[in-house]
Amino acid sequence: MDLSWLGAILVGAGCLALGYCIGTRRPFCFFSRLTPKVVRDTSTNPSGHRGNKNNSSKEPFEIDKLADILDDFKMVLVVRNDLKMGKGKIAAQCSHATLGLYKKLLRRAPKALHRWEMCAQPKVVVKIESEEDMLVLQVRARFQLRQDRAKSLKLPTHITIDAGRTQIAPNSRTVMAILGPVGVVDDVTGGLKLL
Repeated sequence: MDLSWLGAILVGAGCLALGYCIGTRRPFCFFSRLTPKVVRDTSTNPSGHRGNKNNSSKEPFEIDKLADILDDFKMVLVVRNDLKMGKGKIAAQCSHATLGLYKKLLRRAPKALHRWEMCAQPKVVVKIESEEDMLVLQVRARFQLRQDRAKSLKLPTHITIDAGRTQIAPNSRTVMAILGPVGVVDDVTGGLKLL
């Protein structure tokens, strides 16, 4: 009877360790060798769209350099409140914005993306009242001053544009995603209210 408890504890500890290794993607984990490596071909357009070759030739985002010295990164999703989207629509649009920004960062700021993932991928959803306000916020994110105030830091953003098949008009800008160091992102979005 005592051996069955010991066996259950060992199995539970093993499952916990395996879950930790898989969840954090630690290189020391035995099972990390079993996962396939992702190889990116930079000679072709990674977005799959024909005719838009500018995406693959853009230089890295500046926040990638900050990933080596700053620990806390977060993503803020800015949702347009004036569109009166339903909860499911908002969730779908936030997912599109997150994935769109993730794809940009995968190509142009992989260190920053990894740092955000190691911070448990924090996401905050806030609201904004109009498309114009969203575009002004995007400009602010692109020209955010660094702590030393000597140089501007371009925070990466992605705005989702809806196809207009369900609740809202086609080509409506619905959600903007911004990612960067917590303090810098807060300087841009700190005045917005939570959704």
